[in-house]
Amino acid sequence: MRVIEENAMALGLSSLQMMESAGRALAEVVRGYRPENVLILCGKGNNGGDGMVAARYLQHDGEVHVVYPGPEGKTPETAAQLQLLSHSAVHLHPVRCTSDVLALRRLFEVADVIVDAILGTGGSGSLREPLAACADLANEAAVPVVAADVPTPGIRATRIVAFHRPKQDAAEAVDIGIPLEAECFTGPGDLTLVPGRASSAHKGAGGEVLVVGGGPYQGAPYLAALGALRGGADLVRVASTASIPMPDLIYEPLAGTHLAEEHLETILRLVDRADVVVCGMGLGTESHAVVQAIAENARRAVFDADALRHPLPVARETISTPHAGEFARMTGHVLPDDLAARARSVRSAARDGTILLKSPVDIISDGTRVRFNRTGTPAMTVGGTGDVLAGLAGALFCHLPAFEAAAVAAYGNGRAGMRAAGGRGNGMAATDLVEYIPAEVFGRR
Repeated sequence: MRVIEENAMALGLSSLQMMESAGRALAEVVRGYRPENVLILCGKGNNGGDGMVAARYLQHDGEVHVVYPGPEGKTPETAAQLQLLSHSAVHLHPVRCTSDVLALRRLFEVADVIVDAILGTGGSGSLREPLAACADLANEAAVPVVAADVPTPGIRATRIVAFHRPKQDAAEAVDIGIPLEAECFTGPGDLTLVPGRASSAHKGAGGEVLVVGGGPYQGAPYLAALGALRGGADLVRVASTASIPMPDLIYEPLAGTHLAEEHLETILRLVDRADVVVCGMGLGTESHAVVQAIAENARRAVFDADALRHPLPVARETISTPHAGEFARMTGHVLPDDLAARARSVRSAARDGTILLKSPVDIISDGTRVRFNRTGTPAMTVGGTGDVLAGLAGALFCHLPAFEAAAVAAYGNGRAGMRAAGGRGNGMAATDLVEYIPAEVFGRR
C-alpha cells in the first residue's frame, strides 16, 4: 500500500485527498450501527488522521469523542485534520499519560461504537502508553470495535474496514479513489521497497553479484556489471574470456574465445559465493551447457540475451529479461500488439520465475501478478541498455523478491535512460545511462 499510495501521489492524488476518502468511508460504516455515542481512538500517524476525518463526518449524528496523544509528533496530514476538528462539533481529548486515559473510562463505558484508528499499515511493535491504556479499555468495552485499515496490535476488532485493498482475512475493502494506474504501473512508490544501508554495514552488505558472459560480444557483460555496481551491489565479478580493465570490477579470467564446459569448475565456485548470478550477455550460441549448469547451481539468477534458449535455464529463483524476439524464441509465440493481450502472454509464460519483457511498455509478471512500466525513451534502442538493466535487476535481486526487483529495475533503468537522453539525445550510449542509475534508484527514496 505504501507503493500504491506513493504512486497515486505522483499521479496527482494527494495524501490529504486519500485521507478524506478513507475517513468518509469509515464514517459510513460506523453510521450503519446507528450509534448515539461514538468514541474514536487516534494515533499520531495518518491512520489517526483517517479517524479524525471520520469524526468530522459523524459530528451531526450524535456525540462524538476523539481521544488522541497530544500535543506533538503528528504527521502534517493528521495535524491538519486535528485543526479542522477543532472547528467541528466533536469533543477532543488529548492524552499524555495513562492516568489521562483512565480519567476517560466513562467514555469507553457509554460508547455504542469504538473506532480503532491508532496504528495503520506503518505501525509495528507493541503499543506504548498512553495508547496501550486505550487498547485495554477498548477491549473491556462490550461494544463493536471498528478498525481503520488494520487492527492495532492488542485490540480486538469486531470489523475491519480496509482502504483500497484488504490487508488480512476478514477485512472488507472500501474504495478511496486511487487511480488504477497507481497499482498497475510502476512509479516512484516502487523505490520505497529499496532497502537503505545500515550505519554498521560492512563490505558485502550490499550483495555480491557474479556476471557470466562474453564471447562474440565482450562488452556486454561489463555493461551488466556496471549496472549491478550502480544498482548497489558491493562486489561485482565478471567471469569472461576477455578483460576490459575496470578497477571497480573484479575480473575472473577464463581461457579461450567462448565459455565452455572446461570453465565450469571455476564458474561454479564463483556461483556458490554469489548472492545473484547475471548470465547470458554476449555469450553467443555455443555456451548453453554452461548456462544450464549455472542455473542448476544458482540460488538466484537473472538470465538475459543468449541464455534465453531451450532448454530454458531455471535457478531456484529466476528473473528472465527478454525482448520481443527473445520472448518468441522462449515460447514459440509472437507477442500480440494489444497491451492487455501481451500481458496475458507474459503471465502465461512466467511458469518458472519472473519475466521482465523489455518493450516500449515493459511488462513484468511472476505468473500471477502483472505490472507495467512506461519509463524509458526511444534513445534506449542503442545497444547495451538491456545489459545494464539485467545487471541492475541482479543488484536489486540481492535484497528484494524477484517480482519486486524486476519492477524496480525496469522503472529505475528507464528513468536513468530518460535522464541520459536529456543531455545526449539519440547519441546516448549505454555507459551514459549507467551514471544516472544511483540518483534515480536511491536518490528518490
